[in-house]
Amino acid sequence: MKRAFSATVRREGDWFVSQCLDVDVASQGATEDEALSNLREAIELHFEPPIATHGR
Repeated sequence: MKRAFSATVRREGDWFVSQCLDVDVASQGATEDEALSNLREAIELHFEPPIATHGR
């Protein structure tokens, strides 16, 4: 299932910082496109179900 999320991108020094307005997730990149791509990946990871680990 796909869902659309709102995001902002701002420049901070040499980096572009992207932030999802719907969930508390942010990322960064060297370009605006990279920051948004990294944010997309971070959101996907945010919604992945947790995996139990044993013996660690």
